[in-house]
Amino acid sequence: MSSSPSRHHASPSKSRFALRPLVLAATLAFGAVTAMSATAQTAPAYVASDGTLLSVSAESQVKRVPDIAVISTGVVTQAADANGAMRANADQMAKVVAAIKAAGIADRDIQTSGVNLNPQYRYAENQPPVITGYQASNTVNLTVRDIAKLGKILDALVATGANQINGPTFDIDDKVKDVAYDEARRGAVDKAQARAEMYAKTLGMKVRRIVSISEGGRFNPPVPMMAMRMEKAGAAADTSISPGESALSVNLDVVFELGK
Repeated sequence: MSSSPSRHHASPSKSRFALRPLVLAATLAFGAVTAMSATAQTAPAYVASDGTLLSVSAESQVKRVPDIAVISTGVVTQAADANGAMRANADQMAKVVAAIKAAGIADRDIQTSGVNLNPQYRYAENQPPVITGYQASNTVNLTVRDIAKLGKILDALVATGANQINGPTFDIDDKVKDVAYDEARRGAVDKAQARAEMYAKTLGMKVRRIVSISEGGRFNPPVPMMAMRMEKAGAAADTSISPGESALSVNLDVVFELGK
């Protein structure tokens, strides 16, 4: 008499019931992580139920005399053929660069900004343009860190063949600029605080705390002034540069909480 071996199978309904707690736990865990992430990204600053938010904008400005000037200078040459224009330009530009270095301008403060070669045309009515020659140009940007020498440097450039000069654009050394901006920041905070105190007093309230601060700043360079002056009667004109003052300002948007 044969007997079939006994086999034990888990009931499908029991398996489903056994998995449900695991699926539910995983779902809850994933939901908790998602909720925590959303809260971390979007949770607003806490404000007391009896508090009032006040947004104040304040600006503070400080002035400094620029100590850096940037100028653009170069050479433009013309010739009947392209090769001649470029060769003439290279020869003349070599003299200009030598004068730049002789003036004490470091290599790091000399940067080529453009080399161009363009045909020159003659136009006549009812006729196609005719190339009459070529124009070559080479331009460099110079950073002059001693503005007192800028006038003499410009004169030396022209004397050695530079026939293009643009600028100057004035700037302030980074270390000086950082200190100046910090001074402007302190001034802007003081202005914002005083303004918030005024509003609070007018409303019969008190300033409890600062909720947020955002900053924006801008640098206002002066308009360069170039003039010609005579050292003495009969002397050659010497270029004079007036750097003026540069205004550095900081704008703050400050949100205060006011309360009784």
